[in-house]
Amino acid sequence: MALADSGRAIGAVTRLLQDHLIRRGFEVSIGKPEDAAENDTNAKLNLFLYETVLDGHLRNLSLRDGEPPPLWLVLKFLLTAFDRDESSDTAAAHDLLGRGMSAVHELNYLRLDPLVAPDVQLALENNPEPLKLTFDESNADLLSKIMQGTDERYRLSVAFQVRPVMIVPGSLPRASLLVGVDYSTAPETIIGRDGVQIEVIPSMGARLHRVEPDRFEAGATLTVHGDDISSSAMEVVLGDVVLQIVERHVNRLVVTAEGSPGTPIASGTTLSAGEMPLIVRRRLSPTRTRSSNLLLARLLPTLTGAVLVAGNLELQGLLLGDDTDDVIVLFYRESDGTTAHMFDTVTTAADQQTLTVPGAGAAVPAGSYRVILRVNNQQAKASPSVVVP
Repeated sequence: MALADSGRAIGAVTRLLQDHLIRRGFEVSIGKPEDAAENDTNAKLNLFLYETVLDGHLRNLSLRDGEPPPLWLVLKFLLTAFDRDESSDTAAAHDLLGRGMSAVHELNYLRLDPLVAPDVQLALENNPEPLKLTFDESNADLLSKIMQGTDERYRLSVAFQVRPVMIVPGSLPRASLLVGVDYSTAPETIIGRDGVQIEVIPSMGARLHRVEPDRFEAGATLTVHGDDISSSAMEVVLGDVVLQIVERHVNRLVVTAEGSPGTPIASGTTLSAGEMPLIVRRRLSPTRTRSSNLLLARLLPTLTGAVLVAGNLELQGLLLGDDTDDVIVLFYRESDGTTAHMFDTVTTAADQQTLTVPGAGAAVPAGSYRVILRVNNQQAKASPSVVVP
């Protein structure tokens, strides 16, 4: 599981810093400054990770809805320079420290590239944001607290921090079947739920209040409610696709999210499942439009079948994801209501109508499982059963 490699992210950041500085012509050691002084007599820079703190700005940020947030860390380092005589207080050491500071400042965003070691790449490649380097105050009080003890000397150093560093817990994500779906029938029956209203701020021109339903599959009929939306010049746009209007009323429009073969949505080449904007716009000229406020619409994948073939799980449906989408497949065990396994390595198709999970049958014990599919954090309504022999 790729995210599990993030448990090595702290060490990976240290090695990544060392690698980037070595590429810029420096000799770089890692550890306490006093230990680095005794390693050899080469002029060098030393990196010392002296503190890790939780990132307060991202503390409650989750990667996916309903899952616990990962650990978001800020790593704080000291950069110390040593001359050939193992001293950090000479002019030569100060020259080297200044060049080291310039190199760190030049890095700014600590990025991965093809030259990075594979283990470092695996630990950091899922970090959702580039690693940002910023300098901290490195006054005498800070350095005295770090370099205290009978065996340690006060050494001029520069402090900087790297953030945000993500560590994801190794546990499988929590999952559940959808509310409002009766899974005891074949096929599943949609039994409905109360609508969710979205508060909006009034704006000039058309103003949207809500779309019903706000979660829907390709081919669904949608009702868009709002003010000043009944003009014949109005268009309803989902993402980049203009939807077909089948009914016009004073304060609502009825449209279809085309699901027939070859139509823009069902073709799988225009949109993917996920959260996207829905607007109503008035055509002012061939090149100019006036848009309403945005509503958040959730286009769901449609899962019509699942079968194990030679140990591989093969799924059929619409908008099952392409190679640019975040696709996960879960095996859900109804007997105890737990997630048995998560698969995030899948083989997609250009038309998004098939999806293959290689080796799925060998990943879990024999038994009956519900297949839960999420594409870009949107879960398919159907969860067909498969039996692993």
